[in-house]
Amino acid sequence: MAQLNPYISFKGNCEAAFNFYKAAFGKEFTFIGRFKDMPPMPNCDPISEEEGNMIMHVSLPISKETNLFGSDTPKDFRDKSVVGNNIAISINSESKEEADQLFNNLSAGGMITMPMNDTFWGAYFGMFTDKFGISWMVNFDKTPTP
Repeated sequence: MAQLNPYISFKGNCEAAFNFYKAAFGKEFTFIGRFKDMPPMPNCDPISEEEGNMIMHVSLPISKETNLFGSDTPKDFRDKSVVGNNIAISINSESKEEADQLFNNLSAGGMITMPMNDTFWGAYFGMFTDKFGISWMVNFDKTPTP
């Protein structure tokens, strides 16, 4: 059975927000990664030191079943991010087949922003906006986290 988690995008203050959430929930991050940790992207300009220090992904467990995920929005996309469209539903599937099925079913009639593909962080991942304007992320961790 897939697991659903909220994923919040920020305009450069993700770390401050998640430190606040961490204190509020009394939990510890299970992962925090920065844009500078990414491998170089072909055909893309190098990122600035400021953007390199921004949060690429952070995971905060809220309960046994739920995580709060977040990231900073890169500068080129910040103008498109406003409160209301800065939250996505993240699905963690139990298999690659389930990930493909959920991605294909939910993205039908919508707009795919990142097709399902293997990632540098060891997951099979994709993103889309469904035909009702809801943003989704589908993820299958090839190496399950403890």
